[in-house]
Amino acid sequence: MTGTAPNRPEPPLIAEPLTLPGCLKIFPKVHRDERGRLVKTVHHETYSRYGLISSFREQFYSFSRRGVLRGLHVQLPPAEQHKLVACLQGEVLDVILDLRTDSPTYGQHELVPLDGERGAMVYMPPGIAHGFYACDDSLLLYHVTTQHAPAQDAGIHWNSVGISWPDSQPVLSERDRTFPSLAEFASPFRFHPEGSPL
Repeated sequence: MTGTAPNRPEPPLIAEPLTLPGCLKIFPKVHRDERGRLVKTVHHETYSRYGLISSFREQFYSFSRRGVLRGLHVQLPPAEQHKLVACLQGEVLDVILDLRTDSPTYGQHELVPLDGERGAMVYMPPGIAHGFYACDDSLLLYHVTTQHAPAQDAGIHWNSVGISWPDSQPVLSERDRTFPSLAEFASPFRFHPEGSPL
């Protein structure tokens, strides 16, 4: 029949921009049946279409008990990284913070609820600090474009930027307790709008 569009397969991933430039929320297609679910976190062709990097150098996961807060973490140059995070199990309140000094959203943060059932993910470029609060026992998967470099490991104090965390006394590591505030952090990051996806 003429005039009808050909049937095209549904894309395995759909991305929508978040408030912080270059950051996206990615919605994968979740395949469910009586056995459970299957979710594809990375699809090179689709990532390329959105201008995203999909050549990750490390993948790892963290398990966090309810009430745990991790963050706000960032890798400094020359080990800065693009990062993709996905909640595989449980529910977290994911947080991203813009540390790029000439960004229009420098110092601003965004809250992104993630859970294992829906499978949504957050993609962030270099210069974005990341953290999350575990609303339930939660498993988080990370994809990053550089290998972990302890000398370039840094962070911002979790309670120094006005984030509305669900808990005023979360479970923290000693390292996360001692990070500097945003006001004390001398950021080496700059904003590159020409490299922003979408």
